[in-house]
Amino acid sequence: MDSIQLDTVVQQLSSLITYWGLRVLGAIVVLFTGRAIARRARNGIRHVFERREADPTLVPFVSGLLYWMAIGLVLIAVLGLFGIPTASFVAVLGAAGLAVGLALQGTLSNFAAGVMLLLFRPFRVGDFVGAGGVEGKVKEIGIFSTILDTPDNIRVVVPNAEVFGNVIRNYTGNEVRRIDLVVGVGYDDDLAAAREALAGAVGDTDGILADPEPVIEVHSLGDSSVNFVVRPWCATPDYWKIRWDLTRRVKERVEAAGCSIPFPQRDVHLFQEGSTAA
Repeated sequence: MDSIQLDTVVQQLSSLITYWGLRVLGAIVVLFTGRAIARRARNGIRHVFERREADPTLVPFVSGLLYWMAIGLVLIAVLGLFGIPTASFVAVLGAAGLAVGLALQGTLSNFAAGVMLLLFRPFRVGDFVGAGGVEGKVKEIGIFSTILDTPDNIRVVVPNAEVFGNVIRNYTGNEVRRIDLVVGVGYDDDLAAAREALAGAVGDTDGILADPEPVIEVHSLGDSSVNFVVRPWCATPDYWKIRWDLTRRVKERVEAAGCSIPFPQRDVHLFQEGSTAA
């Protein structure tokens, strides 16, 4: 009798091992195969976009979104192998997703902001922008974050919610850009000569556009100087080179014209009180 019961237990145990072992093995195969297919699909999308010279902004966003959608389908297929009803699981997953969404509002807001950045495109990969309190060249616009390279070559990852929820300055969004300089001369200097010197500095600087016409006018009367504004226009890629060149030429021209560039100063008058007789 004991031998018969032992055989029955062994047979049941063998059946369970065979049943669940095949399912576990199948789940592992499906998991690894599905992951490989998801990676291949992500790389395929990237290659298709690159061949068609699509907007680089779309590549990481669409490929990443496709990858995670494929992973989600693979996980549902794996659960189906273990006999878990996928329909009810999706319903439970929806309820759990609501709870998780409330707990992960920041992450979901980053995702939503990424979608808005993709739709409205305030900037593209390669633009130099100020966003989320950081200024740099856009390296990548991802699902949850935007990657910027600062001028001193520091890579900064900014959450998309910080980018889209704040003011965005796209310094390279337009083809031309205005240079704004404020140049002060002394109150005793000849303003006509100073203006002519500033106009000569603008004219001597290569790359400044004739249209729009540069503006050179007296702007304000400061504490220590009469301030001119010098506002020429140039092509955006040449902005810094022309600005630095123009600044040097302004100093040289103003001094050559006999004008001064005063620095802040203050006159102090000392008065000695007379001694009173006792």
